[in-house]
Amino acid sequence: MLERYHQASRKYLGLISTVGAVVVAVALKLWLLLIEAIPFNSDEAVVALMARHIRQGERPIFFYGQAYMGSLDAWLVAGGFLVFGESIWVIRLIQGLLYVGVLVSTVKLGEVTLGSKRVGFLAAWFLAIPPVVVTLYTTVSLGGYGETLLLGNLTLIQGLILINALRRNQAVPMWRWCLWGGMVGLGIWAFGLTLVFSIPITIALLIYLGLGKKLRDTLRLPKTWRALFLMGLGVLIGSAPWWLYAFQYGLQELMWELGGGAIAGVGQSNWLLRTWGHFWTFFLFGSTVIFGLRPSWEIRWLAVPLLPIALTFWTGVIVHAITRLRGRRPHRRGAAVLIGVMVVLTLGFIFTPYGADPSGRYFLPLVIPLSLFAAEMVILWVKEYGRWIWGLAGLILVFNLWGTIQSAALSPPGLTTQIDQIAQIDHRHMDELIDFLHEQDIQRGYTNYWVAYPLAFRSGEELIYLPRLPYHADFRYTSRDDRYEPYHDLVADSDRIGYITTNHPDLDNCLRNYFSSFEVAFAETDIGDYHIFYNLSRAVRPEEMGFDGDLKGIDCSRWGMIEDGAEG
Repeated sequence: MLERYHQASRKYLGLISTVGAVVVAVALKLWLLLIEAIPFNSDEAVVALMARHIRQGERPIFFYGQAYMGSLDAWLVAGGFLVFGESIWVIRLIQGLLYVGVLVSTVKLGEVTLGSKRVGFLAAWFLAIPPVVVTLYTTVSLGGYGETLLLGNLTLIQGLILINALRRNQAVPMWRWCLWGGMVGLGIWAFGLTLVFSIPITIALLIYLGLGKKLRDTLRLPKTWRALFLMGLGVLIGSAPWWLYAFQYGLQELMWELGGGAIAGVGQSNWLLRTWGHFWTFFLFGSTVIFGLRPSWEIRWLAVPLLPIALTFWTGVIVHAITRLRGRRPHRRGAAVLIGVMVVLTLGFIFTPYGADPSGRYFLPLVIPLSLFAAEMVILWVKEYGRWIWGLAGLILVFNLWGTIQSAALSPPGLTTQIDQIAQIDHRHMDELIDFLHEQDIQRGYTNYWVAYPLAFRSGEELIYLPRLPYHADFRYTSRDDRYEPYHDLVADSDRIGYITTNHPDLDNCLRNYFSSFEVAFAETDIGDYHIFYNLSRAVRPEEMGFDGDLKGIDCSRWGMIEDGAEG
């Protein structure tokens, strides 16, 4: 009787702990949104536009302008728009719900990997108040990071349930094999980053199916063939949109995109030197970001008084994770799968083109195994050293919260997805910009990627400005910025156009010189970070000025420079 009472008490305490973590996580995100600490940037605006177009009858398979991140996020947002209307807060609501799913599933993941619900409960708290990079990329929508974490958790949970059934020689219902394959396939389409979860659990499943031993004999077993067939069938069903696109446009492009072939700079340097650079990017930028020591968009230390404690703590977690596989410690299989996630991500980052991106977003999957191992380490230390260790866990949560508040206080840029300072645009003046463009009757024109799509969404697609201008200080430009072809004719058919630049005085001078060389009169004004060229005496297209190539610098040196603010 007493034992049942203790079990019920632990169950309700666990439920209260999980609900508490969810409430705190939601409150933190809600506070950041209320103080407008997270700007609405172009990648998120593309998702919003896709969701709007889905409601209008379009059926995109991938994120506009690329073929490695599926449109699942846009479909979910479209559902939100259907229920609540088209608004930015709805996009963040969908991301919040996905993250609640991540928290709750992490509790279950702690049980099936490390054999302890208490580990899962504490890990949920580490995720409720996480490093600032996790808060950022699970609040805004960039096309699939929330889905990646949730599908990754579910794939690991279902896979480990199958492994435990195999170990106990229990019958596994056929639908479970198909379900697991379906989640893997869905993840591949939604975002290839889910492979860091599905690769290690797939290896573990194949081992426990017996394929690691006596391969020839094992393949003769009907149950093995049945399991493999159902897993494969599930993968095909889950990734059906991916294969549909491959059938329509060819497999080569998909594989090239999935492998990171479209990332800037790929193939432009020696592979060994590039890999060495990725190695240092991971260990210098990756570790400091995922441990919460700095924000992902700049080199600035956070919560400095507590920083040594946080660094020591997470170093201890890494050591704990490594030693977890020694000897015959309990639940080594689950621990090995979690470590496998970390290893696959590390190798993938270092040896693929994705290592050229230091933004921190690709490190996000590390937070789940790190939180679980951190929770397990704390619980073990409490048993060994006493309850004061709970205070250490509390300090880590304080450290993460301090870093988030510190980042939010410096707004602009606030919590931003932009690592290039020139692209950190203060969009708080967007409504003024929209009003001005309507007043001047210049609803079409040209700008850079970071203005084009927020402007289109927030204006209800009344203001269409193609992203044909460079935003890098060295005038680099890629045509991949121009993501939605149906806009082209709208701008091409308009004789009344404008140009909008941001934080780029050299580009402003370049445009002035081109306009003057073509004997085109113009006016210009500033609204916050936006610099607008308008009232052009004739429509000058970017192609006339050379803004038309991938990673192509624009030469303004042949024109005499006009002073800033001069009017043609």
